[in-house]
Amino acid sequence: MTQQTAIIAGGCFWCTEAVFNDVIGVSKVESGYIGGTTENPTYKQVCSGTTGHAEAIRVTFDDEQLSYADLLDIFFATHDPTQLNRQGNDVGTQYRSAIFPLDAVQQVEAEAAMSRNQANWPSTIVTTIEEPTTWYPAEDYHQEYWQGEGQRNPYCLAVIPPKLQKLRKSFAARVKA
Repeated sequence: MTQQTAIIAGGCFWCTEAVFNDVIGVSKVESGYIGGTTENPTYKQVCSGTTGHAEAIRVTFDDEQLSYADLLDIFFATHDPTQLNRQGNDVGTQYRSAIFPLDAVQQVEAEAAMSRNQANWPSTIVTTIEEPTTWYPAEDYHQEYWQGEGQRNPYCLAVIPPKLQKLRKSFAARVKA
């Protein structure tokens, strides 16, 4: 078993965290901020759109159970990578679709995943591949949000279940029991 790490941003981190917590081979999902210039940003600062950070998740996974390529295919299938700086009603660069490869191999895989997944979308994928900057974990109350507060949050109840349905429909063999 080899633990790997991936950092991706696909809109609200509560929503992407909920998806990847259900994927076989994933041992940890941490919500946080990456890609900006402000040191130790707060949620309020990132939401203002002035820090340059994206709401992102850092996924720890067993690459014998889940390849990085498969992780990226799930990423592309469970958010809309054709929306520039937004996901649904969440608008701003903090909600951009982005991949932050952590080495040269992940860089090549990210480029291949974009090409491979373009056929699944009628519009051009606008996901960016960005140099990873400093990772800042989000505040504690954002971690495991869907498992707690999120199931009482109307926004989450509207957005997360359809993403989980896409995961279960398209990647049934990859979903935790």
